[in-house]
Amino acid sequence: MSHLNPAEPVLVVDDEELTRLSVRTALLQDGITNIVECRNGQEVRERMPTESFAAVILDLSMPGLPGEELLRLLLEEKPETPVIVSTATSDLETAVRCMRAGAFDYLTKPVDQTRLLASLHHAIERWETAREMRSLKSTELEAPEAFADIITSDRQMLQVFRYVEAIAPTTLPVLITGETGTGKELVARVIHSLSGRKGSFVTVNVAGLDETLFADTLFGHVKGAYTGADAAREGVVAKAEDGTLFLDEIGDLAADSQIKLLRLLQEREYYPLGTDEPQPTNARFVFASNVDMSKGTSQGRFRKDLLYRLQSHHIRVPPLRERMDDLPALVDHFFDKASKALNKKRPSVPKELLTLLRNYSFPGNVRELEGIVFDAVVRHKSHVLSLASFRDAIGRPGKEETEAGTAPVVSGNPFETLQKLPTIKQAVAMLIEDSLRRAEGNQDAAARLLGLSRSALSKRLNRNL
Repeated sequence: MSHLNPAEPVLVVDDEELTRLSVRTALLQDGITNIVECRNGQEVRERMPTESFAAVILDLSMPGLPGEELLRLLLEEKPETPVIVSTATSDLETAVRCMRAGAFDYLTKPVDQTRLLASLHHAIERWETAREMRSLKSTELEAPEAFADIITSDRQMLQVFRYVEAIAPTTLPVLITGETGTGKELVARVIHSLSGRKGSFVTVNVAGLDETLFADTLFGHVKGAYTGADAAREGVVAKAEDGTLFLDEIGDLAADSQIKLLRLLQEREYYPLGTDEPQPTNARFVFASNVDMSKGTSQGRFRKDLLYRLQSHHIRVPPLRERMDDLPALVDHFFDKASKALNKKRPSVPKELLTLLRNYSFPGNVRELEGIVFDAVVRHKSHVLSLASFRDAIGRPGKEETEAGTAPVVSGNPFETLQKLPTIKQAVAMLIEDSLRRAEGNQDAAARLLGLSRSALSKRLNRNL
């Protein structure tokens, strides 16, 4: 069964069968597949209590219930639903009354098909925006199981989850931004899962694809399209039909390819290489980038009009350093995952590990943490896990180094902005206090942060008592 677009139907109300057929044909050709029809106001009244609509195309001149009265009922019962009035009457006073009553648009028959579709697209976008806002007001997730692969209890991430639930059923493109390793593809997969689409989730990394390879990858080719094209090949757009196409690293897309992508998003059709026959698509497009897209547009490397199309919905996935409260659950999850994958008994984890990790910025984010944990489990031999592999990965000195007097290198001068320097005793006291705060009172870990042995730290603490 094909995915219906939009999530709620477009209601076409007209007593003329040929008009309804004409409108339905135009909508289907434009990719709007979720359509219901009514011949008169009474049929609409019967549907209103139990059905919702993304938009209504309403003819005013129908027998029975007057069109303006039906318009008033629709606006009262379905205030969130945009109503486009379509009538053969070009009377200005009627148009003014309808618009003042709350109609979204007023079109005179014979309706220009391009004008109708443009108005309907704007109406659906407004309905989808209102739907998102209503969903975001909810504090509870409707489908928490969909997010099971993303380990978090962080407030920022839960806000992302609620936004994902709100936009997943829509058809507009989504741009997911965030640093490398934050889990952008996981978010994209959840969007697809919650969208209700029956097609596949198809992924492509577009970084480094030149214009020809990009076109061939996305659009495919017919036999004989170029030298070596011995057989036709389906592109990823076709593979994502009725599904979701995820294009990663979109910020690195070449300039010529940006033009092709913009046309695909605008026209919802494409040309396989070697043919001039356009192919329509109803795939949902989700994009991801780990670079600053606005900087790319200001520097002329990325088209502004394309960026506007990409980010109809925009999701920023926060880096791990902004959600460090998730660290215990993530570490626990990755130890379980690594032990099962490597068929090894899960090691006992020293309590100092979390303190050590909390003082690291994780430039590679969750993916880096996973790699560090897997490496530690691979190297693990005894019952209690050694912290050596973690120190190697994050560049922290171990006990042997600190007792020998080798301290972590500090870049920059933390005192240069101070008008009055602290005394040596004050500076030492502040360092010790902050190290204990970061180490959550653990003196072994605090000593390592300061480049001291545990005994040296104890002496200094006793000296300051």
